[in-house]
Amino acid sequence: MKHEDEVDRIIAAWGRERPDLDLAPLTVFSRLWRIAKHVDRSRARAFERSGLASWEFDVLAVLRRGGAPFTQSPKVLVQQTMVSSGTMTNRIDRMVERGLVRRLTDPNDGRGVLVEMTPLGLTLVDAAMTRLSDAEERLLGGLPRSERDRLSVLLKRLAASVDRFEPETEQVEPPHAE
Repeated sequence: MKHEDEVDRIIAAWGRERPDLDLAPLTVFSRLWRIAKHVDRSRARAFERSGLASWEFDVLAVLRRGGAPFTQSPKVLVQQTMVSSGTMTNRIDRMVERGLVRRLTDPNDGRGVLVEMTPLGLTLVDAAMTRLSDAEERLLGGLPRSERDRLSVLLKRLAASVDRFEPETEQVEPPHAE
């Protein structure tokens, strides 16, 4: 017997109202959207329990993944966290105030700046990563390893497809001069 979820009910309702539409993509993306909301909440709790905001974890995670001495340029932080340079500057300022990172002069470019994680930042990001790993293990707990692995492969393919997608820009023709 097939278990019906909220997305099935939503799609059925849209199908009655708009039978002219192919709603199959919505079965995938609506579920992804709902799952993402749960994951966002779970991650926020894990980070909060470690004394970090989600955005602080994002910045510290880039520094941590880079390995010792846990230093990166602001450009790398911008690229890997997918925020604007202005947003990153603000985030770095706030993290310096909290003692999570410090700014250093780039030894290869006296005009450049590097961001270095402090020992406090390292302690907090490691604690947050442990909590994150535990929380996401609980979220996946209902799936056997083989299904997790298959899902990961499918999501990787979907992500590659989505990354290549560029929305069509509507071409508006100028009015004809007659």
